[in-house]
Amino acid sequence: MIVFLGIMTAIAPIATDMYVPALPLLGPYFDVNTSMIQLTLTMTMLGMALGQVIGGPISDKMGRKVPLLIGLIFFSAASLACVVSKTIYSFLFFRFLQGLSGAFGLVISRAIARDYCKGETLVQFYGLLMMVNGLAPVLSPIVGAQILRFMDWKGVFIALSMVGILMIIATIQYRETLPIHQRVSDFSVAIKNFKVLVKDSYFLGHCLIQSFIYGGFFTYIGGTSFLFQELYQVSSQAFSFIFGSIGIGLLLSGMIPAKLARTVKGVNMLAYALGVHLMGALLFLVGVLLHASMWWSVLSLSIAVIPLSVMGATSTSMALTKRNNNIGGASALLGFSAMALGGILMPFAGIAGSKNALPMAILMCLAFLLGNLVFYKYVKPCHISE
Repeated sequence: MIVFLGIMTAIAPIATDMYVPALPLLGPYFDVNTSMIQLTLTMTMLGMALGQVIGGPISDKMGRKVPLLIGLIFFSAASLACVVSKTIYSFLFFRFLQGLSGAFGLVISRAIARDYCKGETLVQFYGLLMMVNGLAPVLSPIVGAQILRFMDWKGVFIALSMVGILMIIATIQYRETLPIHQRVSDFSVAIKNFKVLVKDSYFLGHCLIQSFIYGGFFTYIGGTSFLFQELYQVSSQAFSFIFGSIGIGLLLSGMIPAKLARTVKGVNMLAYALGVHLMGALLFLVGVLLHASMWWSVLSLSIAVIPLSVMGATSTSMALTKRNNNIGGASALLGFSAMALGGILMPFAGIAGSKNALPMAILMCLAFLLGNLVFYKYVKPCHISE
């Protein structure tokens, strides 16, 4: 079950990570600039944000299995449609559809996890889920770079379609976890539940934390390919290994919540993760201002993004543990928060051109700083008495 949910959670991010090494190839193909290419990532992120808002309530109404299958079918079709796109505008549309449909796996897999467990067990489960999910940023860029050795960027999307088809087959074997008597009666109930969620300052605090931290992370995703391949002039193969190495850190950090859930309070674990995020981003900014070496960028970016698995697992479990119903809707809002800001920020990382990393560094610092401020304003005060 962990492996199944891990891949489901990762399927939409895989569509981003596997594609990252091919980003510099799209500019000449579609004859567009760097910001326009980063907009292809933005469309995917916005699709992922909207897809979770749609998929969560649908899964609360229809159960988990059917929406998963629908999402995977559209994901596979959208991936193939990207291959035959003739203009950047049709490509942008299908990337949006790819993100929207892939997001069903993201939001529903989190809801399935909450169907199974809660409390400390949920923290451990999410930690293991993030660890399996952490394989995506490790393997996806390496696989993408290897595909580029034999095919052009279209080969990446053919591979993504095949991943979708394999997951359709796996989902057919999946047993429903949401009994009929626990489902919402109609979508108006889901909308009312959304209103209840956004009025909960504690839950909203976690949404904002994830929005800012993932916003900084996806700024890294959108800018790192150009940083290393254009500014530092490394090959797509070398970049994939740098990107994958940082991903290994993400993978290993996913073990921390599972190992420490019984001995370290979730609120403390979250505080440490947020602090490390900000420290890494500040180190990266200093390196950019001082024109430091490539290895300084590798080190500082590693510090800045590796705590993501810890932040994601602890924040999500803390936000969902206090909810006894509307789990799909709550998971959807968390997912929307994580993706929406990241999609908006991505094009701005390249606003000064493909060889200037200053906008990327500033955006990451601001996003991580705001995430810390929200934590100390809305989340930590609720745990002072613990």
